[in-house]
Amino acid sequence: MDKIGFIKKDIYNLECSVNGKLRNHDVELVTEYFMAEQKKNEGFYFKIEGDGHDRFSRCFWADATSRRAYGFYGDVVVFDTTFNTNRYDLTFAPMLGVNNHGQTIVLACAFLSKETTESFVWMFEEFKKAMPGGEPKTIITDQDAAMAIAISIAFPTTFHRLCIWHITSKFSVKLPRDAYNEYWREFQKAIWDTDNKDEFDAKWNIVVTKAGLIDHPWLSSMFDLRESWVPAYTRQFFAAGMSSSQRAEGSHGFFKQYISRRNSLMDFIIRFERALSHQREKELVADHVDAFEVAQCLLPMPMNKQMATLYTRTMFQKFEQELIQSTACFLELKTEDACKVVFNVSERKNWETRVAEVVYVKDSDHASCSCKRFEFVGIICKHILALFRRDQIEYMPEKYILKRWKKTAKCGLVSDANGKEIKDCADPGLLIKRSTMSRLASDVVEDALMSEEGCEVLSATLKCLQVKLKLLKDGPSNNEVGGSSSQTQYMKDPKRVRCKGRSKGVTGAKEKAMKRGIRHCRECGHIGHDRRQCPALNTP
Repeated sequence: MDKIGFIKKDIYNLECSVNGKLRNHDVELVTEYFMAEQKKNEGFYFKIEGDGHDRFSRCFWADATSRRAYGFYGDVVVFDTTFNTNRYDLTFAPMLGVNNHGQTIVLACAFLSKETTESFVWMFEEFKKAMPGGEPKTIITDQDAAMAIAISIAFPTTFHRLCIWHITSKFSVKLPRDAYNEYWREFQKAIWDTDNKDEFDAKWNIVVTKAGLIDHPWLSSMFDLRESWVPAYTRQFFAAGMSSSQRAEGSHGFFKQYISRRNSLMDFIIRFERALSHQREKELVADHVDAFEVAQCLLPMPMNKQMATLYTRTMFQKFEQELIQSTACFLELKTEDACKVVFNVSERKNWETRVAEVVYVKDSDHASCSCKRFEFVGIICKHILALFRRDQIEYMPEKYILKRWKKTAKCGLVSDANGKEIKDCADPGLLIKRSTMSRLASDVVEDALMSEEGCEVLSATLKCLQVKLKLLKDGPSNNEVGGSSSQTQYMKDPKRVRCKGRSKGVTGAKEKAMKRGIRHCRECGHIGHDRRQCPALNTP
């Protein structure tokens, strides 16, 4: 320790000194970084805008890897904002997706100074410009009025799904305490255990009537929005099996391991890129496993072996579970005509018999199930698999195999709106060149260190080379997409903004009582006494 030459205080002082020199140059550094990335690879897209007073207001960026990923997995997008990521309190707004391994991937990012409809529309429009393939099929968000309006404007053909977790978690604070304790289980059954719209409407109305909450304003508003969050209404839309934005919440938690609210914008981007590389490394490991290994089949069936070679390991395990469960399904003919056959498929679940309806169209060899699992998840359900086993269909028809879940999902070209291919790396030989020059530089340094004269010669030569390379770097650029030339007047750093932040939620009766200093009984739930004076316990 005594030979290190510095202490912790020295590192802190150096950090303060560097931050002081970089103060008021944050946006300049970010702009130059984005331009450098764009120069390395034309597939890098960014846009920075000011507030009309030459001060940074918002920015959007997406690298080539993310843009390519959208070309393969852009059918479902999860969007949620997060806070406390930078010293200016700008809102960080990542747009996320799901790859063929079921892993979370980053599609694009933005910094916003305001969470208004206009800001969200601007971000979504930039997203559409950057991404190949048009609008997503589904976008999942939290319940936010400005966000909902912006999505209807920017993505008119996209199904906007609300996070069911955020909605169901509000029942405990929105409903009266007694009503919640008595009827929450029935609300859960109405939400999760109904297979069609009419069944949900009937069960919901029964529970609301029994609880005496017909005129409850929040429940009425949630019922009006049921087409955006209730599974009986939403499972017909593909969402990669997601019904909430919890994937975004998990992603925020992952990235916040690397960043803090003290970061400048440039600090944030450097740390974020480091976290992103770790996330993408996991995807590469999963790709490697699928490329060189075939999952073991629990059932020695031709269809199971077929899907083991096509699906990624994660998706195959989900399919195999459906195939195993199909053995416990029993088919019963319901109706039949010249065009189609309708079966009732029954199964035992939680000591109850559940029945799904499978419609099999004879001419088109097409089957659809009332559970809508294939439409929602993209993997065929156990009810249709039971029908296939009955008819001795040994191999999965191609129409039921989604490319986005296959090992080869990322095969093929991805082009932007101008028909130009988006590549992960602008120069395929860039890594080889870098490796060659790194070895050469390492050998030269080792030779120079043998003498003082050698060190001086190498130092002078490197300084000369640095000047020449800077002249090459600052030469005229042909790429002006979202960027600017080195002569551009940079924007001023943003002022600290006041964002909406996390919702404070609704304070329940217990929390209000604790704040006021009023006693709250843990036994009966009433206010005004504690457990020792509870009438329910002291009644003879």
